[in-house]
Amino acid sequence: MYKGIAASRGIAIGKAFVLDQEDFPIKKREITAEEVEKEIVRFREALKHTAEDLLHMKEKVSHKLGMKHARIFDAYLLVLEDPVFVEETIENIKKNHLNVEYVFNQVLGKIVHVFKAIDDEYLKERSKDIQDLGKRVLRYLVGEEKETLAHLNEKVIVVASDLTPSDTVAMREENVLGFATDRGGKTSHTTIMAQSLEIPAVVGLKNLTQRVSAGDVVIVDGTQGLVIINPDETILEHYYDEQKKLKKEEKELKKLSSLEAKTLDGYQFNLMANIEVPEETDSVIKHGADGIGLYRTEFLYMNRSDMPTEEEQWHAYKKVAKAVYPKPVIIRTIDLGGDKFLSSEGTPQEINPFLGLRAIRLCLKHPDIFKVQLRAILRASVLGNIKIMYPMVSGVEELQKANNILKDVKDDLTGENIPFDENIQVGAMIEIPSAAMTAEILAKEADFLSIGTNDLIQYTMAVDRVNESVAYLYEPLHPAVLNLIKRVIDAGHKENKLVSVCGEMAGDPLITLIFIGLGLDAFSMGPTAIPKIKKIIRSVTKSEAIELTQKIFNQTNTTAIKRLIKHINIEE
Repeated sequence: MYKGIAASRGIAIGKAFVLDQEDFPIKKREITAEEVEKEIVRFREALKHTAEDLLHMKEKVSHKLGMKHARIFDAYLLVLEDPVFVEETIENIKKNHLNVEYVFNQVLGKIVHVFKAIDDEYLKERSKDIQDLGKRVLRYLVGEEKETLAHLNEKVIVVASDLTPSDTVAMREENVLGFATDRGGKTSHTTIMAQSLEIPAVVGLKNLTQRVSAGDVVIVDGTQGLVIINPDETILEHYYDEQKKLKKEEKELKKLSSLEAKTLDGYQFNLMANIEVPEETDSVIKHGADGIGLYRTEFLYMNRSDMPTEEEQWHAYKKVAKAVYPKPVIIRTIDLGGDKFLSSEGTPQEINPFLGLRAIRLCLKHPDIFKVQLRAILRASVLGNIKIMYPMVSGVEELQKANNILKDVKDDLTGENIPFDENIQVGAMIEIPSAAMTAEILAKEADFLSIGTNDLIQYTMAVDRVNESVAYLYEPLHPAVLNLIKRVIDAGHKENKLVSVCGEMAGDPLITLIFIGLGLDAFSMGPTAIPKIKKIIRSVTKSEAIELTQKIFNQTNTTAIKRLIKHINIEE
């Protein structure tokens, strides 16, 4: 039994398919002056064939999962044209009279080494993409065939060191029961893909590929983050039972999609969805969401060499708004920085990126970028029920500055006779302790408040939430975190403003009763979590939740709070 990172919920049981990602030998061979041009032609042909493959994969991903996932291939294509990749290889062939495979592999190694040496997790991850791209070129040069997921002809559990974008594009989706990888984290490509396809997955297992053989029976528990190799009959039977229970539960939960999220004593809550791309609206509707409480827009800006245009953004926003109308869509303005970077701006490396130039700070420093997005949102607002939300607001001054820019954009559109919702609501995302401590002031200025618990916990506990060394300190049920959440909810209600939670806590069944007891107005979570949270809300009274919450706020430490919650079986 091996413990990793729970990447995508569910249980998968099947035979292991171990994806062979070993390097193939590259031989060094001297060539004559007459052979130089022939080697260069072979190199250019390999680049051409690789580019054709990438365009084919981009089209396939775009059709299956939307442009957000497909943009990585634009970045690949740009690398193929990069002078370091192309010209340095050609110059070294001419200078050293060596075969193209060997020369290109040396150049590739230098580039990968540079990326791996950068003290930044996001850019380190890109080294894997460059390696994958380089190997595709090398395979054309040496004539090696790589075993891919396109070769699958039976249902299997895919076990790999990592899964690159080209791996997942090639797979025959209907034959992949689950993923288990040595590398990867909660925001890795493999995780995002598994969640999009609703396939159970565990990542970050370190050396699983060294411990499993093709054909081994494997259990992937994507809820607990466990992988079990060749389980005995008792364990296997237990997991088959759990799998049946999950399928039965999913079937039962589907019946709730059209019902209200209302407690037994009549108090109603809004259960909304978090999305990243327009294509996810199908899942939003399918799982019975009351709208979209968080539309993350930064993915329009990532893995590309240019800025998204106003038209491109307008099309994305209107598509989402029209798909869920008349239900609301809260569009969060760009939240770049931290662990998400704006490729085209060449964002400088920062010692503490989570504390640096990110989110609303970046927008206020680059109003030209901000205004393009605001124009697109406002133009789309006449086609649906759209609201705007600013991320990482630290105090009322930032909210006022952002609103002043918004007013300028409104004035420009009015002057151009372009229609927009003149009464569009504007909210503040509460993710920083300074914002939570001044929520009373922010609630007077904002139309609504939304608590981003992921960052609020990180900043309150002084814990880098992507750092495995201190992950144990990232604690949603710490009394300090709960007190800040209570303060924000109370402040919003004092001004008659709606308050929601849009972080991971919103979809955690163990915390649902606390939010009910605190009087939270709306929960916003991944679409697949909505039915379970709805079931909990419909099975309790608000008075019961208030009683539990009062007991919790009388506790002095996290351990006592967890003990109190776990004694109450809120999911039955």
